[in-house]
Amino acid sequence: MKFLIDTAPSPVVAEVLRKAGHDAVHTRDIGLQSAGDVEIFEKAREDDRVLVSADTDFGTILALRALSQPSVILLREVSPRRPDQQAHLLLANLQAIREDLMRGCVAVLEYDRIRLRLLPITRRPRTT
Repeated sequence: MKFLIDTAPSPVVAEVLRKAGHDAVHTRDIGLQSAGDVEIFEKAREDDRVLVSADTDFGTILALRALSQPSVILLREVSPRRPDQQAHLLLANLQAIREDLMRGCVAVLEYDRIRLRLLPITRRPRTT
């Protein structure tokens, strides 16, 4: 699987994913460490990479644009804080969410649970 690791998670996350056989790059690896969210989002979309971040703004971008890709994995505050632990949490749960990531989703990884939202994110019609 191909991943783009956002600026906030450590480059160690990308390194651990690469060692596990995945194609993973960190924003620092490709000169995007100072880029804004939209530029990072577009790079993930262009390169068909799952975006790994702690920044919920990527979910907002997906919702506003009603897009089905790229998938986003959010490492939330309650997940382990050490980069190697974050990477191993991701690897431990990757098989369970792989199909959803391929179809398009936002996956929120927490230490004790996974929340998934399939893409595109759309408003439900209001009923009165």
